[in-house]
Amino acid sequence: MIKAEGVDEVTDETFADAVMGAALPVLVEFTADWCPPCRQIAPVLSALAAEEADRLKIVQLDVDTNPETTTKYGVLSMPTLMVFVDGEPVKSMVGARPKRRLLQELEDVI
Repeated sequence: MIKAEGVDEVTDETFADAVMGAALPVLVEFTADWCPPCRQIAPVLSALAAEEADRLKIVQLDVDTNPETTTKYGVLSMPTLMVFVDGEPVKSMVGARPKRRLLQELEDVI
């Protein structure tokens, strides 16, 4: 998995605790090692994790090693960015995007 600095990794086993019980909205990046756009968005997610830590928690889930969560949320393309608020998915985006655009897309949920 392409690890974004400052972004925690979650698994099928840790997903519920890390995401469902979070006090802040959580952006989950469903990612894979073989995914070029996932490499492109890693620095964006690292920057957001540092800059928006008071408004947003960001985590990554490797789809190849965590099929249960990937299937549960119907993830078919990488990267899929899914925002959870109070344990419920409220927004889903597919593909890499620049930081400014991603922030604009997140404004209504963070």
